[in-house]
Amino acid sequence: MRRLSRKKALSLVKELDAFPKVSESYVETSASGGTVSLIAFSAMALLAILEFFVYRDTWMKYEYEVDKDFSSKLRINIDVTVAMKCQHVGADILDLAETMITSKGLHYEPTIFELTPKQRLWQRTLTLIQSRLREEHALQEVVYKTLLKGGPTALPPREDAPVEPLSACRIHGHAYVNKVAGNLHITVGKPIHHPQGHAHIAAFVSHDTYNFSHRIDHLSFGELIPGIINPLDGTEKITFNNNQMFQYFITVVPTKLNTYKISADTHQFSVTERERVINHAAGSHGVSGIFVKYDTSSLMVTVSEQHMPLWQFLVRLCGIIGGIFSTTGMLHGLVGFFFDVICCRLRLGSYRPREDLQLNDQMNNLNNHQAPLLAEDVPQEE
Repeated sequence: MRRLSRKKALSLVKELDAFPKVSESYVETSASGGTVSLIAFSAMALLAILEFFVYRDTWMKYEYEVDKDFSSKLRINIDVTVAMKCQHVGADILDLAETMITSKGLHYEPTIFELTPKQRLWQRTLTLIQSRLREEHALQEVVYKTLLKGGPTALPPREDAPVEPLSACRIHGHAYVNKVAGNLHITVGKPIHHPQGHAHIAAFVSHDTYNFSHRIDHLSFGELIPGIINPLDGTEKITFNNNQMFQYFITVVPTKLNTYKISADTHQFSVTERERVINHAAGSHGVSGIFVKYDTSSLMVTVSEQHMPLWQFLVRLCGIIGGIFSTTGMLHGLVGFFFDVICCRLRLGSYRPREDLQLNDQMNNLNNHQAPLLAEDVPQEE
């Protein structure tokens, strides 16, 4: 009984076979079929390798939603070098929500404005990357995916001790403000607090010492992440006018970054630059200095690194193999059909008339059965 049930099961399985086997005695091979098979196998291997590289690659997915976190603080990271002595310049941040002045967390360090050859090379490289990022926005995804892999984006330190006088001031550090519009001032004199607003003590600073040539080595918002290149990093402005005003208008977008290397809460921003000379007689009013006016966006962007799932890779691979196999088979049959039609019309090959074929066979038989001439059959010359 068990044997009968097994035979029935095997016969049922055989009936369900969707791949019937053909005996080798009924299979005809040809040179053209072999050539098409080699081309098909080569194309399958090439496309399968390329598809594997696509499977290994990743891409960045952007999702947008409303930022509902208004109670948290916004961190501002600053590293700016101004071509003035530290006792003549001051920096503060004005929060428009509470009309609050803060300069805590910012440090003043006397330095030299000119860069060493190594630092100048770093700055030129960073400027080149910034220009390419503005032209090719897709490069930002490459920057996101290679975080913490390359070299640091901070200005490298000097190789030796400075010999020149320290006539510049490096203002660096960070500060926490509310997530509302604000203004970062870097101008003449130290800031002071009073109920009516804010002011800078600039009465004791000579107007001839005003020089707001500056270099922004780093300016970012949110968590400080090594490897991210911000729009103003490496910016350098040189002026020969004492009454020059530099303005940067920034729109900050909260961003959550989730990649296979890092997960962090940071901020992207776009910037618009403007500079002008203060001339009250010509109607250009204002205060000489560097002003960074920022405003936060109500939208939040989530940037996540995506990877092709394994099942999708297998489906695409099967589609490549099956598609090439079917397409090459159809092309081979189509070419063979046209070849047969042409040979039939021109009566070439096996399509020649029977009379011509019989005449050719008789000539071949006659040539094959003709006796060769022997040496004694050749007439001798007397």
